[in-house]
Amino acid sequence: MPNDLPADSRLSQERQKKQQLKARLLSEAKSKKTRTVTDLDTESILAQRSQASYFDASEAATDFKYFPAYKELSLTHDVSEHLQLDNPFFKMHQGLASDTTVIEGRSYINFGSYNYLSINEDSRLIAAAKQAIDDYGVSCSASRVVSGERAVQRKLECALADLHNTDDAAVFVSGHATNVTTIGYLFTAKDLIIHDALIHNSVIQGIQLSGAARLSFKHNDCDELEEMLRQRRGQFERVLIVTEGLFSMEGDMPDLPKLIEIKQRYNALLMVDEAHSIGVLGATGAGIAEHFSVPSNAVDIWMGTLSKTLASCGGYIAGNQALIDMLKGGAPGYLFSVGIAPTLAAAALTALDIMHQEPERIRKLNSNAALFDRLARLHNIDTGTNQHQAIVPVITGSSLMAVRLSNLLFEHGVNVQPILHPAVEERLARLRFFICASHSEQQIMHTIELLSKSMRSLEMI
Repeated sequence: MPNDLPADSRLSQERQKKQQLKARLLSEAKSKKTRTVTDLDTESILAQRSQASYFDASEAATDFKYFPAYKELSLTHDVSEHLQLDNPFFKMHQGLASDTTVIEGRSYINFGSYNYLSINEDSRLIAAAKQAIDDYGVSCSASRVVSGERAVQRKLECALADLHNTDDAAVFVSGHATNVTTIGYLFTAKDLIIHDALIHNSVIQGIQLSGAARLSFKHNDCDELEEMLRQRRGQFERVLIVTEGLFSMEGDMPDLPKLIEIKQRYNALLMVDEAHSIGVLGATGAGIAEHFSVPSNAVDIWMGTLSKTLASCGGYIAGNQALIDMLKGGAPGYLFSVGIAPTLAAAALTALDIMHQEPERIRKLNSNAALFDRLARLHNIDTGTNQHQAIVPVITGSSLMAVRLSNLLFEHGVNVQPILHPAVEERLARLRFFICASHSEQQIMHTIELLSKSMRSLEMI
């Protein structure tokens, strides 16, 4: 009889039963969610298609040249050839890219890198990455659930949690995939997600995967956000508000204290994508919470990337323990993906250490960004709504002029990429300058003079 078993054996059986129950409930929850978001949508589509006219499976059904995306790409290529425009993208760089870069044997002043604190070329970072290869090899070869943990992976997650003053963090192998899998996994068709109109594509993809309803409010317009919540909050189980710490196209930031006030008033969740704000905002580079002196726990989901200031590759979520446990236990982009390579984890961890030890890098970056923007405005160059941070747009007014200006600057030794429609509205096409700590004042002044001269030659100012 069970009651005749020793106490230790009974406790073991009870733990086993609890574990089995937990596993069954988790499985049922996943199954329920999957059917809600995916199967019912598929059934609806199939039902609609059964009533539709029959498609003739011709060559166009199996040849990628007939795909709409390829046709659009071909049209863009043909227009560029007709206008005799060189392709400004996918140039081959040689060696390290920081304030300068070498392309086809020629040195350029470089504004095309996210290397904000100029850590990518630091000998300590390179040595740490090499040591991790010696210690662990190049890859951990499977998901962390399957292959187990490496100490450097957990050290990085703990360091990121400390950076955001949260319970824990989960590191993913891709920044884009971090948003997609986190939002796609946590939210369902019963929920509403409201985001800034200029939010990153990865957030949009995650919302579409989740099946949640989606609304967007005008860029940094908290009044419109609040009106949406006033009208819609009661119609959904959960509401998530998503913004960025530093907007990657504009170089401006949201009113985080106001967003926190709104989310608390309407009992919503708040997610902040800090891809471009870590290492840029705040006296120590800790991001927008430090910049505004707000408590980190006022934001429910902190997201960041490892590929910019942290000179590595990947993404992460930081938050309370329940959030991180959920993601590590069920988010497909974590559970079914290989763990971050030890060498990349070591690089990001070392970059964090350097950022903490050398806050003068942040001060130099901020000084460079302010100088660039001030000089540009003195030359009547439109730099949009940027707030003297590491991203400075130069508005050209059309995609054609953006490409022409980028190519003209390249001819004269400055590398900067154009941002074209549909990434931005056609009238807001631009060049996007990424400033880094190692840019010299002379490089910035030379670039502004060249930019002004080039824009005048193209009759843009």
